[in-house]
Amino acid sequence: MLVIELSGADQMPVTYGAMAVDVLIDYIEHEGVEYIFGVPGAALTPIYRVLAERKRIKHILTKHEEGAAFMAKSYAWVSGGIGVCCATTGPGGTNALTGIASAYADSIPVLLLTGQSSTKFFGKGAFQESTSLGIDIVQLFKPVTKLSLMLPNSDRFPGILHHALRTALSGRPGPVHINLPADFLNEYVNAPQLSRHQYRARGAVMDRDAITRAAKIIAEAKRPAILVGHGASLSGGSSELLELATRLKIPVATTPKAKGIFPEDHPLSLGVFGFAGHAHAEIYLTVSNVDVLLVIGTSMGEWSTNAWASRLEPSGALIQVDIDPTVIGRNYPAEVGIVGDVRTVLPELEREVRRRISEGGGRDEHMWTDPLLALRSSLPRHQPAEPPNESTSPIKPQLLMSVLQAQMPEDALLFVDIGNAMSWAGHYFECRSPNSYFIGMGLAAMGSAVAGAIGGKLAAPGKPVVALVGDAAFAMNGMEVHTAVDHEIPVIWIVLNDGGHGMIMHGETLLLGQHLGACRFRVPIDIGALGAALGTRVFRVDTLQGFREAFDEALAANAPCVIDTLIDPNEEPSTLARRVKTLAASFDDVPLSIRQPVVRRR
Repeated sequence: MLVIELSGADQMPVTYGAMAVDVLIDYIEHEGVEYIFGVPGAALTPIYRVLAERKRIKHILTKHEEGAAFMAKSYAWVSGGIGVCCATTGPGGTNALTGIASAYADSIPVLLLTGQSSTKFFGKGAFQESTSLGIDIVQLFKPVTKLSLMLPNSDRFPGILHHALRTALSGRPGPVHINLPADFLNEYVNAPQLSRHQYRARGAVMDRDAITRAAKIIAEAKRPAILVGHGASLSGGSSELLELATRLKIPVATTPKAKGIFPEDHPLSLGVFGFAGHAHAEIYLTVSNVDVLLVIGTSMGEWSTNAWASRLEPSGALIQVDIDPTVIGRNYPAEVGIVGDVRTVLPELEREVRRRISEGGGRDEHMWTDPLLALRSSLPRHQPAEPPNESTSPIKPQLLMSVLQAQMPEDALLFVDIGNAMSWAGHYFECRSPNSYFIGMGLAAMGSAVAGAIGGKLAAPGKPVVALVGDAAFAMNGMEVHTAVDHEIPVIWIVLNDGGHGMIMHGETLLLGQHLGACRFRVPIDIGALGAALGTRVFRVDTLQGFREAFDEALAANAPCVIDTLIDPNEEPSTLARRVKTLAASFDDVPLSIRQPVVRRR
């Protein structure tokens, strides 16, 4: 092996005559990846051999490949880089599908490496063969990745890697998949290796003409507002958003998935608009005659628009900023569409608006904020909750959120799973800092936060990490608690235990007048016993006082902990009703209020 050192901080050695598997690990190391998540298999042996020899990247042995994909996704989400996971040929690859689809739906860059039988055995019925002559793993992943391909030969590997990393990390990010025949990994490659800037550019994208037109509209607005989404979070544009909003005095609402990108305790915050949202955001954006709505980094889907509410469309103009031009104007007509990266667009837009306002003789700085102050003085942001009783059992989940809010360290990260947990946290938990609240609502896969919190903790080892999950979600990926125990990864799982799928139960009750019974566990899961069997510290609580004590002890333990939290299963999130009305509309045109309940026959 010949190594030639190149100068520059972003340069990497040029290596000739290296095996393909060494080239692979070289590039992953150079991308700053510290962990690879997965389950070993015979077809992946070359990769694990190199990892064991180098000891620079640590392998995290998961219990299931779906968990590995969720961990890689959260690792990328928190770190701002790329996550990597491995799955062996056949069922290993298919197991990872949901986690990778979740990364695709949430635009998170993940590199999935799947093993494959040797090429000389293709079509012969090799063990777990997943080629086009068997279960075609490449085709399986094409709809849920930005790129899915099989390595055609070892010589093409450097070029394939360049293309995959560039695809995952450029434009709207997302997962990519490379299927690796075992024999190619051990073949030698004669090709130079490139530094990052040579195979993927990080250039700024901005439509200056569109910014000029948008600035003119905003400067002339009487009552503008901002709706900001997950894309702005992915861009890392929180400080640019804060600067624009505070300098121009424009109220800001976030989508549920972007919760926290704008501090919810800020005077200009309207809170969340959409699923589990807040009264201030809904009234201001749909009733207060907003004339200009600046939409940033959201495709304006069901979750973030209250099921495409027609009243969200402003009376004057909608301005939409997104790095993906295909989402601009998708669900609401955009007067001006700005294709570009939020971190580049917002500072330019803010400067241009201020210049135009100054040239126009200035404006009354209270004109855009007085309506918000009036709204706040007349209406609480959150749905009212009864006064807390420390000894009431079981726990009211909305009250639990206020306790959790008070006890969470300021730098803690909260991972929220799918189910009623996202209603309680989305509405009642006040998020005050960016990049501290994570919820995978793109695919909305249950169990995603159970496993994903582990990857998030590895990306932010100095910060406390808490996962808020339901008992049904915990049942799907709860075995990954052992992964945290096995690798000494301190995560706290708060399991909202209500004996089954609470969100389904409440939804069916609202929709049909009663639930159908299929969503309840006949034998409740003993979450504490399960956690103890997996090696974690466990707490079982049924009062607010008990939760306070358990959570403080779990924080101090700095070890994997499960808090089995018994909540009142009859507490129905008031914010669920709108989602149910959307479902009712998709079934037929009968109004929900007169729909007849299902009659069970004996």
